[in-house]
Amino acid sequence: MPMSSKITFAYLKRTLVFKFDAGTSRGVLKTKDVFWIKAFITSHPDVIGWGEAAPLVKLSLDDRPDFEQVLQKILSEMSQVNWEADEMPILKQLESLIPYVLPSIRFGLETAILDLKNGGRKKVLGSGFYQGKKAIPINGLIWMGDKDFMLKQINEKLAQGFDCIKMKIGAIDFQQELDLLAYIRSRFSKDQITLRVDANGAFSEKDALDKLYELAKFELHSIEQPIAAGNWKSMKQLCAATPLAIALDEELIGVKNKGALLDEIQPQHIILKPTLLGGILETREWIALAEARKIGWWMTSALESNIGLNAIAQLADSLEASIPQGLGTGKLYSNNLESPLKIGSGKIHYDSSIAWDLPT
Repeated sequence: MPMSSKITFAYLKRTLVFKFDAGTSRGVLKTKDVFWIKAFITSHPDVIGWGEAAPLVKLSLDDRPDFEQVLQKILSEMSQVNWEADEMPILKQLESLIPYVLPSIRFGLETAILDLKNGGRKKVLGSGFYQGKKAIPINGLIWMGDKDFMLKQINEKLAQGFDCIKMKIGAIDFQQELDLLAYIRSRFSKDQITLRVDANGAFSEKDALDKLYELAKFELHSIEQPIAAGNWKSMKQLCAATPLAIALDEELIGVKNKGALLDEIQPQHIILKPTLLGGILETREWIALAEARKIGWWMTSALESNIGLNAIAQLADSLEASIPQGLGTGKLYSNNLESPLKIGSGKIHYDSSIAWDLPT
């Protein structure tokens, strides 16, 4: 990309269709709207950088009825900007231009610009993953549903070679969820299978600690967001008294004073979703603050298509993520883009022999 270039931005909307009813504690998802951002220089329209803005319903700061109109306006404004050439100045420049309250748009633009800068080859960050030299370990995600549906998923993930399983809990009877965890532990020890659970804030402040003690019997790695976000005092008390590690997820969304949150709650881990947090620079800042406080972290996709998932995987690679990440959501949709992203033996890797099937 030439120095101080003007970039033209456009977008395409796609409604992704889940292969099954995806249950969460906030309801059942059947479809997901995503907005693919295209970035190109007018003199070279055949070289296109791709990004994705994919606000998550009821969770993203930019989940708003006028989102598409706002996106159109921002892309028009960004097409008038003279952009720097180097990676960090580009990201800093974008951060100063896009409001904090539009996190998915900022992340989509970051990705599109960096992809364009790298020749429109779907290379965003890092190198080992993109070159196919490095596979990233991921957790196998078990979606909420009735007990039989969840048991079927568990058996499938185990058969596929996952050694880290993450189970969403909080929607069915708690005892049935404990039974499912007992089923896994009856077959595999903690040294064979790492177990994570995600409550999505489903527990009440009154009974949360009791439930954590029940869950701890199964030697879990961690629980994500046991109570609803925003209750810093109660979450701090839980993190201090918990028998198993707590990871903050929704708690991070919309927080500007990151250090204050981490100092107040003192969690054992944080979960990073670039689409919800505001992109690459915001994610890097969270990680730097967490590591300075000896707080663990891992990255998770937030139901993006393969365009967004690719960017998050490359960001994880660039940050030398080592423990299993939450990057398995690309297989959820019946109409996702065909891409080089492949999952096997509990890892995601980039197979460059497979071409991207991008829209026109």
